[in-house]
Amino acid sequence: MKTIRRLIKAGLFLFIGFSGFLSVAQAQDLHEKLSLNEAISAALANNKTIRLAGLDERIAESDYNQTQAVYLPQADVTYAVMSTNNPLNAFGFKLQQRSITQNDFNPALLNHPSATPDYMAQLEVKQPLLNIDMLYMRKGAEKQTQVYQYKTQRIKEYITFETTKAFLQLQLAYQAEKVLTEASQTAKSVYTFTDNHFKQGLIQKSDLLNAQVHVTAVESSLAKAKSSILNASDYLSLLMGQPTGKAYSLVDQPETNLPAIDSTQKVFATRSDFMAMQRAIEASGLMIKSSQMNYLPKLNAFGSFQYSDSRLAGFGANAYLVGIQLSWNIFYGNKTKHVIASQKLERDKLSVQLAQQKDQSQTELDKAYRDLSDASFEADQDKAAIEQATEALRILQNRYQQGLVNTTDVLIADTQLSQLKFSLAQAQFTVNVTRAYIQLLTTTTTK
Repeated sequence: MKTIRRLIKAGLFLFIGFSGFLSVAQAQDLHEKLSLNEAISAALANNKTIRLAGLDERIAESDYNQTQAVYLPQADVTYAVMSTNNPLNAFGFKLQQRSITQNDFNPALLNHPSATPDYMAQLEVKQPLLNIDMLYMRKGAEKQTQVYQYKTQRIKEYITFETTKAFLQLQLAYQAEKVLTEASQTAKSVYTFTDNHFKQGLIQKSDLLNAQVHVTAVESSLAKAKSSILNASDYLSLLMGQPTGKAYSLVDQPETNLPAIDSTQKVFATRSDFMAMQRAIEASGLMIKSSQMNYLPKLNAFGSFQYSDSRLAGFGANAYLVGIQLSWNIFYGNKTKHVIASQKLERDKLSVQLAQQKDQSQTELDKAYRDLSDASFEADQDKAAIEQATEALRILQNRYQQGLVNTTDVLIADTQLSQLKFSLAQAQFTVNVTRAYIQLLTTTTTK
């Protein structure tokens, strides 16, 4: 029983980690050929995360356009209908309508006027002339649009990496299926040979049971491998913004599309996410400058033109008022002072975060280079071990057919060979994913 449990454990080991990254879908058996470049292009065109980033970018541009108000005039048109018997307002209405007569100075009428109507159409215009604080605020809003542009670019770079990784996961799933298919053929061959010899009374029933358990374990792992192909395909569909439920077949080897790695490369300050934070720091500095400019006076022009009449839709009398206003907020309860202090702290926080992110990225890059070296070494070792395990299995099968070794020895050798093949596939997967991750860490922007 210990031998049987050992074989079951070894068979299940082949697919640890393949059942977790997506739940098994009830997918149709639809196969569609897909290359890595096609997957990346579809993801960049249809991925919803990129679309959301694009919307954030457009929102920032719209917010920036709102700051055009610092240059452009404001105009309001109103039409008011009023009636009053208030002595002061009633006399004022008649003055605005230019309808005052000698009789209107009668004390009795001045003190006790009847209901006096007024129909007034008015156009009011305000023109900013000099608002330095708003000029710096506009510059800060422009920097903010650049922040979102860099964020969108970084999201595209990350989605490219994530699509590449998903494509490699699908490749690994197909390689696992291939390894387990070969293992299943070998297991069934051993079982057939063992069954024939058991029927002839040449071996014990325990050998037949061990062979049967081995076949069952391999077939179970093979079923999981096929489900993993569907899971990886569904994840690719999600990244590409496509409906799930189809299995993709690969038309190229992803490693051929990955750039060569230069181990001397460092993290560049011009990486898009670093540039986004740098622009955010610059925007924060401009907002501080805007708040500081609140201490300076503001200069604005204003004007109004109105028609007043005692009749509805009448335009009997007109008047205008124009002027220039210089306003200076000398003291605002220290609010501006404390706002500036908070803004400076926020800017300092962003600077520290940027430095921390650069250091963290360099640490991740150094680790990625070491991981790449380890995975490459492991792949080379697995290749050599596979050659040895293949030869060992061939020798054991020959000796088994001659009755010189038992069934368990052959089954263990077959399981070991399958494990080594899958280990090689995982090592190659790690090499390719690490190369793609290094590319993500060392990419630069030309903006």
